[in-house]
Amino acid sequence: MRFAALIAASLMLIEPALAEKTPDIDPRASLAVVQQWIYNYRAKPDYAHIPAAVRVLFHSQSFKEPENSGIYLGFIAGAIGSDPARAEQLIASFFPIPPEDEWVIVRAIAYSGLPDWRNILRRLEPRIPERRVMIDGYLSGKLPILTAIPLEEAKPGMLDKLRGAFARNPFSKDEKKLNTTLTYAGNQDLLDTLWGYYFATGSHLPVQRIIQMLPWSKGRDTVDKLTVGSLARYTLADYAIRDASLRDYLRSELATQPASIRGPLAEVVEAADTVEIGALRKDALAAVDELKIKGSDNRRDLDFWGQLGVGAVALGCVSAAALGQVAVGIPCVIGGSAAQGLLQFWEKQQ
Repeated sequence: MRFAALIAASLMLIEPALAEKTPDIDPRASLAVVQQWIYNYRAKPDYAHIPAAVRVLFHSQSFKEPENSGIYLGFIAGAIGSDPARAEQLIASFFPIPPEDEWVIVRAIAYSGLPDWRNILRRLEPRIPERRVMIDGYLSGKLPILTAIPLEEAKPGMLDKLRGAFARNPFSKDEKKLNTTLTYAGNQDLLDTLWGYYFATGSHLPVQRIIQMLPWSKGRDTVDKLTVGSLARYTLADYAIRDASLRDYLRSELATQPASIRGPLAEVVEAADTVEIGALRKDALAAVDELKIKGSDNRRDLDFWGQLGVGAVALGCVSAAALGQVAVGIPCVIGGSAAQGLLQFWEKQQ
């Protein structure tokens, strides 16, 4: 009831602000309420207030930086997918939507896991014609849905490399574009999206995907994979400290996972049980330092070290990028490139 009153009060202020374009409301105050509500939603679902919460997100310009908004996108996708019978009614309740944010609803529907998501997008298209290209991309399979995104790019065999050496122009810009594949290993924002989906549904499917990233925390292949793996390990432990059901689930997975996952997962469970996650942070920092000095396992050029990818999210903002300060209690850097954020955050914690 307390949240209902707060969110209702927020909306009473938001509607006039949108109409009159006056700066009388501080959207950060409303956003803080929604952030805490999202974090606690899985423990006490409140479906009726999802539209109000989403309007606050739009009003607060939470999607201005798409690469830093995965937590919210994942939550909306999970909310849509959590009740197929009311999905289209829920989607309709989000409108009107700022034109620049319409992409959020398109992607959330595609990521929702609904059996009928394609037809829902087709029916939505006349309402948001400016997003026709994006909608067609998902309907054709050119843009992958969340469950179809691979963990990492498949490594070509020797014959494939030889064929590629003779058939491709390595200096072609078009060729480089063709070789760009969306993967969890190369996109930290997808980790946030999985956590947002978990917050909305309590489903273990996104958690399973995150668990599969744990071996990267022990690898020395690329900085991207080491970073995402370390973030997966850290956030699993951090959320499990506050979530007993998640902690029990992770513990139950120890007996079924392969050795490559079982080791780092055991560290996660121990850190959550003892409420000691500082060691995970220090270990990750040491691993990145070692990779900087010695190079990757495959001896790749270390110039890529400073290029963690456009829109990379620092540890202070990961998985709860926006929930960092409110729910996790760690500093969060939102906006702009966070290529140096990971090390800066860890170094400050030493």
